[in-house]
Amino acid sequence: MKIEQLYTGCLAQGAYYIESEGEVAIIDPLRETQQYIDKAKANNAKIKYIFETHFHADFVSGHVDLAKKTGATIVYGPGATTEYDIHSAKDNEEFKLGKLTIKVLHTPGHTLESSTYLLIDENGKDHAIFSGDTLFLGDVGRPDLAIKSDLTKEDLAGMLYDSLRNKIMPLADDVIVYPAHGAGSACGKNLSKETVGILGEQKKTNYALRADMTKDEFVKEVLDGIAPPPQYFAKNAMLNKTGYSTFEEVLQKGDTPLSPEDFEALANHESALVLDVRPQSEYVKGHIPNSIFIGLNGQFAPWVGALITDLKQPIILVVPEGKEAEAVTRLSRVGYDNTLGYLEGGIEAWQKSGKDIETLESISAEEFAERVKKGNINILDVRKDGEYNSTHLEDAQHFALDYINDNMDKVSKDKTYHIHCAGGYRSVIAASILKARGFNNLVDIAGGFAAIKKTDLPTTDFVCPSTL
Repeated sequence: MKIEQLYTGCLAQGAYYIESEGEVAIIDPLRETQQYIDKAKANNAKIKYIFETHFHADFVSGHVDLAKKTGATIVYGPGATTEYDIHSAKDNEEFKLGKLTIKVLHTPGHTLESSTYLLIDENGKDHAIFSGDTLFLGDVGRPDLAIKSDLTKEDLAGMLYDSLRNKIMPLADDVIVYPAHGAGSACGKNLSKETVGILGEQKKTNYALRADMTKDEFVKEVLDGIAPPPQYFAKNAMLNKTGYSTFEEVLQKGDTPLSPEDFEALANHESALVLDVRPQSEYVKGHIPNSIFIGLNGQFAPWVGALITDLKQPIILVVPEGKEAEAVTRLSRVGYDNTLGYLEGGIEAWQKSGKDIETLESISAEEFAERVKKGNINILDVRKDGEYNSTHLEDAQHFALDYINDNMDKVSKDKTYHIHCAGGYRSVIAASILKARGFNNLVDIAGGFAAIKKTDLPTTDFVCPSTL
């Protein structure tokens, strides 16, 4: 028996490779599928099944491509309907993989078709569960992503309660838990940084698995504090149900070098979005006017999904040399398949061709502190609501970067804004979006709130009502 977790930090996502006696199952594969084919080939094995724990909303799965290339059967849980061939499994249905057995445990709640796959070893012992978004380490899946007209998020939360208690918690404490996501995913609110755990430990520490918890208590706690889902979630889920262009086609189109002239023509005449994915330190020193910054060095794909509202938006890239294919790949993971190419030679080639660049003023936290002390300064905090509510600068205006498109009327082009986030990545994203919309008086705070806290500027901390 061979089990390998293939974890992708950018998406906080775990795919799984399971092998026995030359037969392979892949669970929740990424869009770029060649890695699984190569791994099986190296082991003289054949991919037999592709198990999907549910219709993913936070990334586009590679199941359709992988099935076409290998002839493997795509398996979903009960009730799943798609526009391509699948095996919609029955609850408790078993699949043989060499000497192993994979049993379907229908666990609706996160979505209606959500299923957990129980791996039973050659001796008939329950070995592990691949829990998808039903059970995370430290949390459970959010129950607000699959709402139908006759179902509310409360209904789905109730289903999740039953699934956990009837299907998951009765399993032995030594069963290994392999979840679909870890910390950083928007599919839950309190996910652990660990990516593999033991069920017995989750029974002791996971708030959602408390033995004395009533269904009403569970519904209330699991729904408390859930932020609205990113706008791309529903679109990715639909792609996973209907199918998509092959990854190779997307990569071939996007990994195309463009001269400065061709690059500019696409921006001007094809309404292509200029997406600058270099580190923020390089962007602030010089960038193409009206370009949007979302760096590969951060949570790239989720921020693209949160902020670029049209999956079909033509995109052209300013990218570090050697990172071109990576950028196109990571865009495709969240369904942005219309990358048209990248600026050959980068920003240096743009400048050598005589074209304009712009800069973004960026100052240290110390210099920022001095400006604050002089008074009459506008501060814009673009961290998430929870971060801001925990602690923030006095007199700071706030709206989360996630919702910048909904808050443009709350800022003025006549004012100068000093923008910060937690560490300096999101503030540059926010500044780039504001600049592209005509806000020219912007100052980035390098190092963000982490650096600001080291100054003597006063902050306002959240006080729990129970301590008052």
